[in-house]
Amino acid sequence: MIGAPPSFKIGVQLPEVERLVSWPELFDMARAAEDIGFDSLWLGDHLLYDLPDATTRGPWEVWTSLAALAAVTSRVEFGPLVACTSFHAPAMLAKQAATVDAISGGRLILGLGAGWNEREYRAFGFAYDERVARFEEAFAIIRTLLRERRIDFDGRFNRLENCVLDPGPARPGGPPIVLGSIGPRMLRIGLPHVDAWNVWWSQYGNTADGFGEVRAKVEAVCAECGLAPGAVAATAAVYVQLRGGSGRMMGDQRGDAMQPIRGRADEIAAHLAAFAFAGASHIQLVVDPIDQESIEDLGPILETTRSIVASSTSAGS
Repeated sequence: MIGAPPSFKIGVQLPEVERLVSWPELFDMARAAEDIGFDSLWLGDHLLYDLPDATTRGPWEVWTSLAALAAVTSRVEFGPLVACTSFHAPAMLAKQAATVDAISGGRLILGLGAGWNEREYRAFGFAYDERVARFEEAFAIIRTLLRERRIDFDGRFNRLENCVLDPGPARPGGPPIVLGSIGPRMLRIGLPHVDAWNVWWSQYGNTADGFGEVRAKVEAVCAECGLAPGAVAATAAVYVQLRGGSGRMMGDQRGDAMQPIRGRADEIAAHLAAFAFAGASHIQLVVDPIDQESIEDLGPILETTRSIVASSTSAGS
């Protein structure tokens, strides 16, 4: 236990490919999450998956969807978990992020990653080779445009001449950026320039102890990059199962053997609070089943989790 960060936020990922979800239902879920006190809403940025039941399914397009969620909510933060820089020209992705940030009045959190699902790259005609090298160029363009509003760039994959981002994002420095990777090369590219990093639940075993081990490794890379301890916030997706859950159908099947967090409300809350004590500043709940009833059932769990974290923080001060 290292002690909870000064601010501990809890978000929820909305449905991806569990089933076809209509926009009226998604709007209701987003408003319910905001009303019961979630700090953030998240959408995956994927195009299609071949699922274990032999069906092929895809989610709604993420940037259009984020704009819609921005228009029907007023307080909650939101973002892609995480946006794939390969799916758009990088300057265009910066333009989309600035637009969504402005629509929301400055509530966008910009998660960025290099992507992993080769199937959707091939299907939609995007280059899959040299993904990290392509990410490095795209990342430089996106962050510069959002923070400085102008760039000239001549790289291997991109060439921009006097590119100007106008209008800009709601915040002068642009939205906070989260690196959606724990790969060593990606960390060295991203950590000097981002506000936070994120790890998916299947990459650390879905336990607070596992997250703590990953965090220690990321902090070691931060030190190599000349960053002070805790200079880049740590965040994690956490898989939670509620009543009636039978396994969330997701395109990422790498964590099938891992157990979701489940049990009584107080037990789930204790598990979630443990992530704060392991150094997470923000967690995103990946919930089974994911519907409005589940979101509402999580309300008391949020309150208990925050109470545990606050009590421990007060006791240690």
